Amino acid sequence: MPEVAGKIRTTILIVDDDRDIVQTIKGNLELDGYEVLCAYDGRSGIDMAKTHRPDLIILDLNLPDIDGIKACQIIRREFDFPIIMLTARDGISDRVLGLESGADDYMVKPFNFLELSARIKAIFKRVERNLVKSHYKTRGLSIDFMSRKISVNGKGVKLTRTEFELLELFVSYPDEVLTREFIQNQIWHDSQLYQYSRTVDVHVQRLRKKIEADVENPEYIVTVAGVGYKFQSS
Repeated sequence: MPEVAGKIRTTILIVDDDRDIVQTIKGNLELDGYEVLCAYDGRSGIDMAKTHRPDLIILDLNLPDIDGIKACQIIRREFDFPIIMLTARDGISDRVLGLESGADDYMVKPFNFLELSARIKAIFKRVERNLVKSHYKTRGLSIDFMSRKISVNGKGVKLTRTEFELLELFVSYPDEVLTREFIQNQIWHDSQLYQYSRTVDVHVQRLRKKIEADVENPEYIVTVAGVGYKFQSS
């Protein structure tokens, strides 16, 4: 869980047999304020997960003793820690298998730490909201995350699953500019179908039509030219 006053720091467990990568990630995460635990094989990672109950696990697929998929499945039988798979295996079948085994996200090596950091923060924000905040309200827009109901100025609005997830992502980053690539990775992270399309723009436009009074002059979701979009909270 994200850090709360009076509680210990958020703990992240890295399970990877590449010690250089582990040390690089560990150093950067510690600079971000996390407490970091390290395991260099699957069984040690499982044991540490059971003993230390980390808030998030970064898990490699290619481990020397048991496959990362198996390790993920074993952890998922007992715990619901968020799991990010970080691996060199980049095939669609690997991604699908990883996500179906219980992973929350999937990143391919080589990777950019800033992207990994952003994904970690996105997961923690979702967890935090689910735990302590079931409603969101701002300037006539009301969101009930539990029932997935939306209203604008008291009038109910029906959103598709993708539109709801898109709005959910925007309100998780109020007043922050989100690139199209970041949005695409968060909403369609398990698919390469839209890698070169304008899908993000199309879905944002559809969402705007349902929540904005004037689509040409949006109040909530504004375009940041050449970059992406920003949700205005005030």
